[in-house]
Amino acid sequence: MLSDRDIRRRLDEDELVIEPIEDLDTQLQPVSVDVRLGHTFVVYQLPHVSYIDTRDDNTSAEYTRTVERVEGRSSIGRLAVVVHATAGFLDPGFEGNITLELSNLGRVGVKLCPGMWISQLVFQEMTSAAERSYGPERESKYIRQEGPVTSRIDEDEN
Repeated sequence: MLSDRDIRRRLDEDELVIEPIEDLDTQLQPVSVDVRLGHTFVVYQLPHVSYIDTRDDNTSAEYTRTVERVEGRSSIGRLAVVVHATAGFLDPGFEGNITLELSNLGRVGVKLCPGMWISQLVFQEMTSAAERSYGPERESKYIRQEGPVTSRIDEDEN
């Protein structure tokens, strides 16, 4: 993992870009950068069907409203809120807004407010450059996504 010193240097030298950074001295932790919850959400609705068909390109959009290594903050986890279900990893070359998969595992609602510190970005150094980075050349589904993006599992080749 990259230390705070390595993260700061890479940000200063534009080797790493995180936008927006409001106050790096506050956001920079020993091995991560705290990030805030955005203002746009997609929320799962109670479906009027018995299952979601992952091959149907309209299904996920009908049943979701949401707001990738991404880790939840301990303070949020202690309230039984999970920040990511499976997409806690950002591939090299990813560009765009990170979609969080928020879930409340508790028995009481938790009020989450736009702008609150919600998660941390943790950076790891690869042992070598990727042969094919995440992006257009490999037809990556979520490259340059803007705002929360629902599942595009229907685009998988099966």
